[in-house]
Amino acid sequence: MSKFIHLHQNDNVAIAVCELAAGDCLDVAGRAVQVTDPIAEMHKFAVEPIKQGEAIIKYGQFIGYAAADVAAGQHVHTHNCIVGDFAKDYGFCRHAEPTAYVPDAEQASFQGYRRASGKVGTRNYIGILTTVNCSATVAKQIAASFSYPGALADYPNVDGVVALTHESGCGMRAEGEGYEILQRTFEGYAAHANFGGVLLVGLGCETMQVDGVLAQAGLAQSELFKAYNIQGVGGTRNAVEQGVEYVRAMLPRVNEASREPCPASELVLAVQCGGSDAMSGITANPALGVAGDILIRHGGTVIYSETPEIYGAEHLLTQRSISPEVAEQLLERIRWWEEYTSTHGFELNNNPSPGNKAGGLTTILEKSLGAQAKSGSTTMTAVYRYAEPVVKKGLVFMDSPGFDPVSVTGQVASGANVVAFTTGRGSAFGYKPVPSVKLSSNTAVYHRMQDDIDINCGAVTDGDETLETLGQKIFDRLLAIASGEQTKSEELGYGDAEFNPWKIGAVV
Repeated sequence: MSKFIHLHQNDNVAIAVCELAAGDCLDVAGRAVQVTDPIAEMHKFAVEPIKQGEAIIKYGQFIGYAAADVAAGQHVHTHNCIVGDFAKDYGFCRHAEPTAYVPDAEQASFQGYRRASGKVGTRNYIGILTTVNCSATVAKQIAASFSYPGALADYPNVDGVVALTHESGCGMRAEGEGYEILQRTFEGYAAHANFGGVLLVGLGCETMQVDGVLAQAGLAQSELFKAYNIQGVGGTRNAVEQGVEYVRAMLPRVNEASREPCPASELVLAVQCGGSDAMSGITANPALGVAGDILIRHGGTVIYSETPEIYGAEHLLTQRSISPEVAEQLLERIRWWEEYTSTHGFELNNNPSPGNKAGGLTTILEKSLGAQAKSGSTTMTAVYRYAEPVVKKGLVFMDSPGFDPVSVTGQVASGANVVAFTTGRGSAFGYKPVPSVKLSSNTAVYHRMQDDIDINCGAVTDGDETLETLGQKIFDRLLAIASGEQTKSEELGYGDAEFNPWKIGAVV
């Protein structure tokens, strides 16, 4: 196996697959390169001299400028690579091509829960939502009444009772962007196909009023949807007792749901990456992109998000946009983020975390180019704001922060019923009520965290898989998980604490 990866013929850097010692001699695309510095695994080294101010190229794309002269074989990282302005070829729709759909008779299927709304769920939970942080304790105590061993033994088709609490709902404007985001999030969860029944619990005096949520969303009370306030029922004990009574009444009805064959076109896949490293853009992300392409050819939907993590790679998506209008919508979101971060004294290039940098990622541009591989190769059909209902099929983009729980909360509110999460450093993540499958970018983290990782994408660099064969395996695994196979995060009990709606605006 080679000691390095040289991704593109125009790249002036390569990535070490193992630790390289000073003095190692390598043949890179027919050029003899002697390593001058010790190079850590997954870090970059120059394959030719790069003068100060010249572009550093990876994936055939710009990732930064040389801060000083860089010799062939020298380590390239934060000490000698900086970000600066560069020209982007947005090329609206240039690479947008019609999708080669699988014939209906050959479409894959899974065992899902067909709801009265027509949507299809992959899990069957009862959810307890809170309009405000003040009702979080009541929600958690209601859920705890059904969380002890054997509590749901008589209801084998119910996956659990989960309380999804948050820190907001009051001390905020009763209008504007922050309020609208939280409202959309509640609407998406109240109608989510992975919930067989839902409680909405408020305090009574908060900004985000229960009645307002119901009116705005057009929701009405029913056997499987109940909403009330703690103040209105006489306090905490009564509110917990009322909630427990509602859930007990729901359980037999929710248990009546059973899995049935559903076409893969009913799957809405949220793609995420967290704790990325230099291998993420070479193994896990492109393999997931292949799996997403397969799902889209079967009529399904892929939601790509994390706007700060496409920064510097957005032109690759505008080139694949279905229309100039869709491309411009994406750029409008980029401009919004530039203003938003500037207002708060932040720079988008601060996005790579210490863990990302330890894993060999230097700039947001490099991280974004690797992250966008999750989007596969099909045409981008729509751009949505955070938590907006996704109605278009194919590859869509939903605006969100890069912080994984916040981003996934929006994707699930938008309709995602399965999550695929790539990691290079070893993110620990799960997300009720939606199953989350985790993919490692390298074999070392897979072996180190086998209890957490479902699929090892390091098999690509190990020579055991190609991106195409691994992408098909990921797709097959997604169908199995959508049909009820548990993910590692579900086995570990993850998912109760990750609900985290995006908070925008002042808290007063």
